[in-house]
Amino acid sequence: MSVVYNCRHCGHVIGEINEKVVDTTILGWNKLSDKEKKEMIQYKSNGDVHIQAICENCEETLGTHPEYHELDYFIQ
Repeated sequence: MSVVYNCRHCGHVIGEINEKVVDTTILGWNKLSDKEKKEMIQYKSNGDVHIQAICENCEETLGTHPEYHELDYFIQ
């Protein structure tokens, strides 16, 4: 099983955890609301879990251009 973190804006793979057992409380998933979990976490048929997050470059861009927060995607 892999937990793969992807940037929701540019698609870049931010990181990956390859472990048989992962404590999701250490990853902070227990702090997410049900709505946030539904929006951010995708369970794949092969057992992998993909997390939609924001990479450092897109975070910096959002800080420089706060109006981009209104968009689902700002990098094509």
